[in-house]
Amino acid sequence: MSTSSSNRTQRAPRNVTSARRRARMAQVWREFRRSRSGVAGLVILLVVVALALLAPVIAPDRLLDVTQLLDNPINHPPTWQFPLGTDPSGRSVLVVLLWGARVSLLVGVVATVISMVIGTTVGMAAGHFGGWTGAALMRVIDFFLVLPSLVLAIVLASVLSRSVWTVILAIGITSWAGTARVVRSQTLTVDARPYIERAWALGAGHGHVIRKHVLPAVMPLVMANTTLTVGSAIIAEATLSFLGLGDTSKQSWGTMLKLALDSGAATGGFWWFILPPGVAIVIVVLAFTLVGRAFEAVINPSLRER
Repeated sequence: MSTSSSNRTQRAPRNVTSARRRARMAQVWREFRRSRSGVAGLVILLVVVALALLAPVIAPDRLLDVTQLLDNPINHPPTWQFPLGTDPSGRSVLVVLLWGARVSLLVGVVATVISMVIGTTVGMAAGHFGGWTGAALMRVIDFFLVLPSLVLAIVLASVLSRSVWTVILAIGITSWAGTARVVRSQTLTVDARPYIERAWALGAGHGHVIRKHVLPAVMPLVMANTTLTVGSAIIAEATLSFLGLGDTSKQSWGTMLKLALDSGAATGGFWWFILPPGVAIVIVVLAFTLVGRAFEAVINPSLRER
C-alpha cells in the first residue's frame, strides 16, 4: 500500500503539469483560430503538403522519365491535357511542380529544424552561462550574424558533394545565429525570474534549470520563429539550386527555375515554365509567414493587442 501510494504521489505533479500544458495548447489553438490570415495560411500549407505527399499517386514518377515522353510536345503552352504546359524535355510542368514541392518542403523543414536546434542550444547556453563561456558563445553568434548566411551556404554547397542533404546542411548550419540571439535574450529574462532563484536555493543544477524551466519558457518563441524561418529556407534552397549548386537529379522549384534559365524560357516567351515555380515559392513562403505572424501574436500579448 505504501509503495502504490508513493507512486500516486509522484505521478500527481506530472499529471497536473500535463493537464496545464494541454489546457495551454487548447487556449493557443483557440486564439490562433481568431486570426483569419493565420488560418488561411495554415489551410494553404495543408493543401500544399497534401499535394506533395500524394505526388506519387497523382503523378507517378514515370511521367518524369523523358525516355517515355518522346511523343509529348516540347515547350507547349497550357492545354486541357497539360494544364501548365510542358517543359523543354516534354514533361508536364504540373507533374514537375508537384514533385518539386516534395524536395522544396523537405529542404525547408529539415534545414529549419537543424537551424532551430543549433540556435536554441547555443542561445540558451550563451544566456544561461556567464563569464568566459557566455562571452565566447556570443562572439561565435556575432560572427555568424555578420557573415552573410547565403554566401557561407554557397561556399559549403560548392565544397561538398552535390545532393539534397548538402543543401539542407548548408542552409541549416548557416542560418541559426538570428534564432540564437533571440533565444539568448529570452533566456536572460527567464533566468531573472523569482522561481529560478527558488530553484537554485533548493539545490537545482544547471541541467535541471535549463531542462525544466528555461527550455519550456523559450519553446513558444522558438516555434514561432520556426514557422517564419521555413520560408527563408525554401528561398535559400531555390537560390542555391538556381545557381547550379543543388542536386540536378532531384526535382525542386529551384531546379525548375534553373532549367528555365538554361533553356532560354524567358527569352523564348515560355512563361508557363517560369511562373508556376515562382508563384509556388511566393505562395508557400507567404503562407508560412502568415502562420508565423499569427502564432507570434498569440504568444506575445502586446502584438495581439495591436
